[in-house]
Amino acid sequence: MKPILLIIIASFFYSYSFAQNVEAKIQAFAKKEYPGDASMQKYIYDQQKTAYNYMVGVTDSEVKRFAEKQYPDDFSMQKYVYDQQSTAKAYMKTVTDAELKRFAIKEYPDDYSMQKYVYDQQSTAKAYMQRATNRSAKENARKEYPDDYTMQKYLYDKAGN
Repeated sequence: MKPILLIIIASFFYSYSFAQNVEAKIQAFAKKEYPGDASMQKYIYDQQKTAYNYMVGVTDSEVKRFAEKQYPDDFSMQKYVYDQQSTAKAYMKTVTDAELKRFAIKEYPDDYSMQKYVYDQQSTAKAYMQRATNRSAKENARKEYPDDYTMQKYLYDKAGN
């Protein structure tokens, strides 16, 4: 029974110590953002604390690591990036054009928001190029950038179409 009690006590102190470290980190962040403004420090502290609590409960560890890597000291930005990445990841699971999806993933293998952006840009440009009427300019653009519809559109438009 004593080893279990020791484990429980050690866990409590570790958790308490960890919480104190997070509190200190958040307070330091708030002071750095607004060194002379106590009310703004409190606002930033509350915002950071709420975001920290949110990030503790997130479920997608891949996206969480990405957000933490982007903003290691800013929990509010981690939350923002996490939400953006999660939404974009869900979107990328639903897209239907495999060619454009492969292109977007190749361009940004770890960044779902950029994958979504690239996919949407490529999709718009692909539709444009399918409607393009100048066959010679269209073929030149396709030869120059066979996989990149955005660049095809750029070259096509640059040719005066």
